[in-house]
Amino acid sequence: MILGGAQENTLLTCEGLGARGHEVTLVTGPPLGPEGQLLTRARAGGYRVIVLDDLRREIHPFRDYSAGRALRRLLAELRPDVMHSHSSKAGILARAAAGAVGGIRVVHTIHGLAFHRYESWWRNRLYVALERRAARRTDALISVADAMTAQALSAGVGQPEQYTTIYSGMEVERFLDRDERADAFRAAMHLPDDAVLVTQVARLAELKGHRFILEAAKRIADERVHFCFVGDGQLRRRIEAQIGSAGLANRFRLTGLVDPDQIPAVLHASDIVVHASLREGLARVLPQALLAGKPVVSFDADGAREVVDSETGILLAPGDVRGLCLAIETLASSPALREKLGQAGRQRCRERFDHRRMVERIEAVYERIAGRSLPPR
Repeated sequence: MILGGAQENTLLTCEGLGARGHEVTLVTGPPLGPEGQLLTRARAGGYRVIVLDDLRREIHPFRDYSAGRALRRLLAELRPDVMHSHSSKAGILARAAAGAVGGIRVVHTIHGLAFHRYESWWRNRLYVALERRAARRTDALISVADAMTAQALSAGVGQPEQYTTIYSGMEVERFLDRDERADAFRAAMHLPDDAVLVTQVARLAELKGHRFILEAAKRIADERVHFCFVGDGQLRRRIEAQIGSAGLANRFRLTGLVDPDQIPAVLHASDIVVHASLREGLARVLPQALLAGKPVVSFDADGAREVVDSETGILLAPGDVRGLCLAIETLASSPALREKLGQAGRQRCRERFDHRRMVERIEAVYERIAGRSLPPR
């Protein structure tokens, strides 16, 4: 339960199902790393939370074996109507455990696929084989974007009838009205009065694309354009060094970790939101920015095109620094265009990404595979 889109999706699902009267147990690993955590909120959610110390993100055969055994014991004890797993590694372990116990309906959500063009060939072959096997133990597969379904099916993972696209929900009301903390956030960065603030919200990690924004910034002569990286991660020192060596320290701000409750203020304080990730199921910051009425610039990776097009922002080929530079310059020079795109995006995302709609649709999947209505316990 580190800070992340898949984790927030899981958290809101647990909270929503609990509010609808279901008995919910969340099983997770420890929230290790510099990204921040959602475990505190989960533990305050009114449902059971179990932390398995051996359930870690990194592949570790001994820990993974131990985590798999612990999951089997838990599922045998709990005997849930439905076991719903999230993310690739946890999904593989949990679905194997549910299959070993038997008699449990299994749902898995694909937030992003472990196999992709930026991974080594042998890892891709391993991940595809594991995902194919896990899909055979799965009653229903949920994708956070149509793009995820298409990629999984093209790799032979599951059958078309197993898939349902359910967009990852969020608390939309928090993003619709300008957060009163937005002005304070902007003032804390000591920006010029006429500054145009370009923000990326993402972990400082490989494939998140911060280097492309840096390259674009070197080419943008308009000194009104300032940049903000929100988030933390293992690449922070490298990114800070690159900013310094490029002579851009006066135009870049790195905030470090920001509490999730502050993200609406961050987005309202920004003028343009960029997401230069090379790989993402469907980045939550894209609909969040649009809900806040901000135009978005995104690389055309995975599910991005399902929210970003000529009506809501600018979609670019992955790694297109020249296009990124032009997009930022175009939006920076036209407040009217920024307003038009942001408002169109707000209307598009308002209902589609409501967390209550997500929970209702997930509950409907549970009832379908169980062959009956699941009454609150």
